[in-house]
Amino acid sequence: MSRLDVTEKIVAAKVAKGIKWADVAARVGQSKEWTTAACLGQMTLSAEQAGIVAEFFDLSPAEKAWLMVVPYKGSLPTSVPTDPLIYRFYELVNVYGTTFKELIHEEFGDGIMSAIDFKMDLKREPNPAGDRVNITMSGKFLPYKTY
Repeated sequence: MSRLDVTEKIVAAKVAKGIKWADVAARVGQSKEWTTAACLGQMTLSAEQAGIVAEFFDLSPAEKAWLMVVPYKGSLPTSVPTDPLIYRFYELVNVYGTTFKELIHEEFGDGIMSAIDFKMDLKREPNPAGDRVNITMSGKFLPYKTY
């Protein structure tokens, strides 16, 4: 058994039971974005959180244990994603990556936006021309240090 096996079981149970990630998140006590990432194998859950997720998805004790193991981060099977939705994020970084970098450096100086001290909010934005996807990402600025 591996973490990937547990992730696949979670996704299968979610589909079979019609579970919404927001419902899992409400019980876990974290955002739907973080909880979804955790259930998809990208975050480490506490024992209490793992117990809640295990109950939701009918996981065995051994499967629950995998939820508490620090995962190997990175969920994409290829370097250039082939899924059309995920590819658009790749395209965003390809097209706007240098703009993100330039504007962050102009505003904050030489450093990076953390993906560790990070939060994200995803919501539907109603629009008469067609609903929009609104994603807000907030990461702590980490300046490069001299030594």
